[in-house]
Amino acid sequence: MPQVVRSRIGALHGPSPATPLPHRFRSLADREAVEVLHRAARVLVASLPATDRLVEALYAQEPGYRAAIDAGRAEVWQEVHHSLRHNVGSLIQPREFRESAHRTSRWIGEIRAEQGVALDAVLHAFRMGGAMVWQDLVDETARRDPDDVRLLVHVAADVWNFVDEHCGIVADAYRQAERRQSWRRENRQRLMVAALLDGTARIADLAEAAAMLGLPEQGRYAVLAVAGAPRGPGAADRPSLALPAAPGAPVLWHPGPDAEFAILPLAGPPGELSALAAALDVPAGTRAGIGSAVEGLAALGDARRLAETALRACPASGGTVLLDEHLPDALVVSSPALADALADRVLGPLDRLDPADRDVIVETLTAWLDADGSAQRAGARLYCHRNTVLNRLRRFEQLTGRCLTRPRDAVEVSLALAARRLLGT
Repeated sequence: MPQVVRSRIGALHGPSPATPLPHRFRSLADREAVEVLHRAARVLVASLPATDRLVEALYAQEPGYRAAIDAGRAEVWQEVHHSLRHNVGSLIQPREFRESAHRTSRWIGEIRAEQGVALDAVLHAFRMGGAMVWQDLVDETARRDPDDVRLLVHVAADVWNFVDEHCGIVADAYRQAERRQSWRRENRQRLMVAALLDGTARIADLAEAAAMLGLPEQGRYAVLAVAGAPRGPGAADRPSLALPAAPGAPVLWHPGPDAEFAILPLAGPPGELSALAAALDVPAGTRAGIGSAVEGLAALGDARRLAETALRACPASGGTVLLDEHLPDALVVSSPALADALADRVLGPLDRLDPADRDVIVETLTAWLDADGSAQRAGARLYCHRNTVLNRLRRFEQLTGRCLTRPRDAVEVSLALAARRLLGT
């Protein structure tokens, strides 16, 4: 009997599938039971009465299938008929029908995933089909010879294992199709975000981009550029930064060759960017630049360039620069050659001094400008007397021929100091 059982299982299912099935209980099928099954299956495969019943049942019981049937009942009918024909045929001639039955099940899994029909609904459809075929096998056997119905019990486990095998094939194909869809969708989103940030997106595509990305086409936006940030766990292309988002609008990240960019939807008051910059928790050594606000998705290319300018104005040691609050620095980094020439013209005479002496004068100038021209506050910052600050400033004026009380000279000195700090000139 064990040899009969093994040969029966092989006859029903053919060679074992690549993915191992759960352990099967030993079937009690014998040659007579198999012959009864084959006789009933030959009748069914010729007419497949379950096709119409299954399509109607799917329409009544599975909302996911209802839309597909409404859109093309004939196509769904042909799909169900094709699947049942190959699967019932596999019960009779597994070697001839098995591979085509598998291909049909894989195709159904893929097409239903693309249509957005839930996997549970697809698996339910296969089990409904299996139940209908089994009932038809029993009815046909009872019609021919009621005494033979008892023999079908011996092959019931094999038939339902067959149904489970195809449910597994469908589920695997469905999930693979879902992964491909997800990859295509994410790739399209990446390409669209890249085009928006590059400023190469077509005006005609903006409405589609807004729908795809979940962003308002005419909203207010800014772009954040980040360099040197550690990666968040599990985020392949996103710095480990927590960012607030406008209600209902996501913050979208995009990797660049030298920096990461985030599209920031804005919906708050005019000072929203200042509050965002102040609240941004930037890790040590990370540089972040926030560009000015722009109107509409079409202007995101300009917003990215403004964010890159803000990033260049950020100190090498790290920190956050909001472009609107650092416009003089932005002017310096926007034209490095001119900024370098200005630094040489204004600060060049200091290079003839001993480096330590030169650094003291530069530090004093910087502190005095940061203190809005107050020698008292600059002295407190430098831990020296205000008269010491004034003496150093007078020495600078003597060496360079500049007058710090003259507005034009003060502006040039400020820009020259920024050039030395930001460009290392």
